[in-house]
Amino acid sequence: MASKDIFSALAVANFRWLWVGSLGSSFAMNMQIIARGWLVYELTSSALDLAWVTLSFMLPSVIFSLYGGVLADRLPKRRVIAWAQALNCVATLVMATIIFSGNVKFWDFIWFGFFNGTVLALSMPARQAFVPEIIPERLIFTAMALNTTGWNLSRIIGPAFAGLLIAWLAGGDKTSTYGVGIVYVVIASLYLFSALTVLKVDRPGKTQCNRDGDSWSDMREGLRYVLEHPPVFALIVLSILPFLFGMPLNTLLPAFNQDVLQGHADDLGYLISAMGGGAIIGSLLMATMGDMRNKGFWLIVSCLGWGLVTAAFGAFDAQGAALVLIAVIGLLSSWNMSLNRGMLQMQVEDHMRGRIMSIDMMSHGLMPLGVFPISLIAEYYGVGAALVTSGFALMAITLLVAIFLPSVRSIARTD
Repeated sequence: MASKDIFSALAVANFRWLWVGSLGSSFAMNMQIIARGWLVYELTSSALDLAWVTLSFMLPSVIFSLYGGVLADRLPKRRVIAWAQALNCVATLVMATIIFSGNVKFWDFIWFGFFNGTVLALSMPARQAFVPEIIPERLIFTAMALNTTGWNLSRIIGPAFAGLLIAWLAGGDKTSTYGVGIVYVVIASLYLFSALTVLKVDRPGKTQCNRDGDSWSDMREGLRYVLEHPPVFALIVLSILPFLFGMPLNTLLPAFNQDVLQGHADDLGYLISAMGGGAIIGSLLMATMGDMRNKGFWLIVSCLGWGLVTAAFGAFDAQGAALVLIAVIGLLSSWNMSLNRGMLQMQVEDHMRGRIMSIDMMSHGLMPLGVFPISLIAEYYGVGAALVTSGFALMAITLLVAIFLPSVRSIARTD
């Protein structure tokens, strides 16, 4: 019965095409994490340079997400999504050509990351807003669950496949970039597949008649709403903290794998896949415990647990322990983000929900503010020390917020 309910949204042909296309682009993005991280660290041996590449990808979400919402309202959503995937395909093929030439430089990953991030920021609002237009209202939550499941599946399989492909094609030669180039060709093919499947959706997507709205006024109204509603403000703060002090692990993982664990590209793929596996378990647990009481309390506990396990991960140098701990991090992060997102939607009025969720998404672009200081610690004191610091910082600031921000305490008492 439950299984039938979970997959019922796929019976809607338009959603099925959109979901398959999203799955293809999710695999592309997660394979790229391995290929990009491995080659950048091979070229520079610098944790700080990994942070710069992360910044180049994240910065556009702060700059362009709001305008992406404008595009979603003014243009057919199917066209926006398809063009975005086609542009990513072309850019990825250009990057593959540069890698095959043997002249790839650090700055190539900066421009490519910024381009990818810009395309994502401009197209993601259209993808999110398209779902309610092509699926019955009763299936919207099922469709969202399937999107989350697809993303987490790509986190498991994509990195492992990319890592194994790089290691196999390199034939033991750690200086070889051939395997990375092949992975980029595969990624480009996935982007093309995503563009073509989205075009199979037979609805172009609704457009708004009023195209003269002032996006800055909408943004100010959303910010004012956040400041005037303390529970909403508290949830956004608790959403930002893990991105500042929990997510640096994702950026530093290639360096930790190579310097601390003495691992290769396939080992890095296993680590990211273990994190994705933990995230799927966390999502399933969240689905079975969605009616639990004191959700705010458990949100704070999950933040504290995320920090504690991140610190423990940085303190160990054994591959087996690393796989177990990073799976637990995946579980806690998935639980935390699902719980926070659900509570935020429940706290916000219908007419403000889109803008508030947009502000929440844009706030995630602040991640480099945490990544850079943690990466500096990694540069001078080692990656392990940086992750221990990151974990304890997440725990300490979460406790301070819980103690000194009254609205957090009020959320912690809600059911």
